Amino acid sequence: MSGDGTRAVGSNGAAGSNGAVGIDPDVTQRTIEYCYEQGWSDGLPVVSVSVPFVEKFLATTARAPGEVIGHMPQVGRSVTVETAAINAAMAGCRPEYFPVVLAAWDALMRERAAAAGGWQSTSGPAPLILVNGPIRRELGFNSAGGAFGPGFRPNATVARAIGLIVRNAFGVHPHELEQATQGVPGRWSICLGENEEESPWPPLAEELGVPGNAVSTTLLRTSEYVDNRHTSDPEQLLGDFADTIGRSGAWIFKYGMAGVVFCPEHAQLLAAAGYSRADVVAWLSEHSGRTTSALVRAGKDHADGRGVRFPGGDGTPDAFQRTMPPADTSSMLVAVAGARNAGISMVVRYFADWSGSPVPVEARQRAEQAV
Repeated sequence: MSGDGTRAVGSNGAAGSNGAVGIDPDVTQRTIEYCYEQGWSDGLPVVSVSVPFVEKFLATTARAPGEVIGHMPQVGRSVTVETAAINAAMAGCRPEYFPVVLAAWDALMRERAAAAGGWQSTSGPAPLILVNGPIRRELGFNSAGGAFGPGFRPNATVARAIGLIVRNAFGVHPHELEQATQGVPGRWSICLGENEEESPWPPLAEELGVPGNAVSTTLLRTSEYVDNRHTSDPEQLLGDFADTIGRSGAWIFKYGMAGVVFCPEHAQLLAAAGYSRADVVAWLSEHSGRTTSALVRAGKDHADGRGVRFPGGDGTPDAFQRTMPPADTSSMLVAVAGARNAGISMVVRYFADWSGSPVPVEARQRAEQAV
């Protein structure tokens, strides 16, 4: 990061054809390679940033630069607001995105797994970042078509900022502290706005007690699509989700937790049939699972308490084992995102659990700058 705040320009300082000051591509390439050499990159080029540029990020929050916002005791490393700002800048964020980055990070620190050893798990879990409130439109977060995919700077860079913080502040690098066996595709790229405009239910964060601009997060083992555009029967639709949630491969412990990000078409069909968000959670909690005989075939028919599943062979074959414990509306994430152009939704399978604790986005000037 350049300490003097200078910017590379062409040898003659002339503006390009678009009116911008010429940029020396050789200098740009050298800064990119320098960042690679320092080990700061997640594999893609990072932005070379200056102290004045980081100051613009810090000016969007009232929090002190030196405030510790995360600690990883097993490696003795911490994250400060300033460290987060530097990594957000390197990730390609604009300064105005930084309050969302901070809210996403704070939300992750409320998750039991993320605050402990989740970043080093053999599962290589992926953070899911869900943004609510007017800030989605103000900053340009994608909530509609392709919400889980690329193409939108806020979605891509806020998620990437979290990954760079974990890498550069905690030192969790692949083949070193990170122990993922295969990892999860899109590990540092799942950030989406909720499609509040087409959702039949209140915004997720608002329903959980945090109205307006807020971020909800959890760690995912994977996401699995449900393509159901052949029925208008709400129980057939929910049955498809229950079957996906109940697959045996995802069960490790007695229960396996999951949520759903519905497309608008599915959400509206369910709401029109009288289902609230809580009703959906209750139905899926009751119907997601497998019979003991089906679990026998996978060697996962027995579990003691919250222990690891293993072959038992002594259960009632026709007994139904629930994937999830009895319904708790605050433990199952049900959101709405995507376009209303097909009946395709996503089951999101938690790495461990979900706190159901959104964090408000607090964008304001530091006290000394707000005078």
